[in-house]
Amino acid sequence: MKGKPLFFTIVLLVVVLIGSKSLYIVQETERAVKLQFGEVVEADVPAGLHVLVPFVNKVRKFDGRLLTLDSRAQAFLTSEKKRLIVDSFVKWRIIDVEKYYTATSGDEFRASDLISVRVETQLRNQFGKRTLNEVVSGEREKLMADVKQWLNDPTEARKAGDDFAEGLKDLDGVGKSIGVEIVDVRIKKIELPPEVSNSVYDRMRTERERLARELRSRGKEVAEGIRADADREKTILLAEAYKTSETTRGQGDAKASATYANAFKKDPEFYKFTRSLKAYEESFTGNGDVMMLKPDSEFFDYFSKPKGAN
Repeated sequence: MKGKPLFFTIVLLVVVLIGSKSLYIVQETERAVKLQFGEVVEADVPAGLHVLVPFVNKVRKFDGRLLTLDSRAQAFLTSEKKRLIVDSFVKWRIIDVEKYYTATSGDEFRASDLISVRVETQLRNQFGKRTLNEVVSGEREKLMADVKQWLNDPTEARKAGDDFAEGLKDLDGVGKSIGVEIVDVRIKKIELPPEVSNSVYDRMRTERERLARELRSRGKEVAEGIRADADREKTILLAEAYKTSETTRGQGDAKASATYANAFKKDPEFYKFTRSLKAYEESFTGNGDVMMLKPDSEFFDYFSKPKGAN
């Protein structure tokens, strides 16, 4: 009797173990295949709770989200035979689980290696038919789009007139061959090799110094022109000011003379008297002045005749 509880306990544990091995869950972020003795019997298991036969069936799960492959920097030649160091990355995801499992045995590193090799080949081809200026700025976006199309579907690339497609007619895109989709190909950085960078920087520095000297020369030329214009304007303004002042002075002298003339006409004797006083004042201002005049000179009229000459 004592052995029955132990037996039931063992049976219960076996049932629980078999039950746990018979159930599995596929998450929304996962893709899965169901195998039977190593062969695929269910290609794309949907998300949720599922049942399998222990020791007969096996389930392989893979990350169904968008994955990133950060490629190592590679050296490529442009159509001008200029060597560039290119750093890029690829965004990809699984779209055909059965083909992905068959081609890579479900090994993400194996899939990354296959994608990396094809990406490197296509980047080399695309760089090889473009100039340095085109890959750096002019056609950079088109280059990445062409690489992406080639990796997913070379047939479409051939239809688009890609010259490099003619020699690769039997090559399937890496996306179709291993059951993945290349969502995006991006070039992070394009650099010149270290042995070339210094000479390029020196050439750029020389060019900038030449441009700086040219700009300084133009600046000096413009400054001289501005200075000459300012000097000319100054001369013209001074001449006009002198002309105006002389005109004003002449008008003032004329008006003063007219005023004196009118005053002289009203009282000639008084005008003559005041003019004589002014002459006396100016003549006897200094010390030791000597004047030699005749006694009957008109200069002394108001000394000898205080009322003036009649």
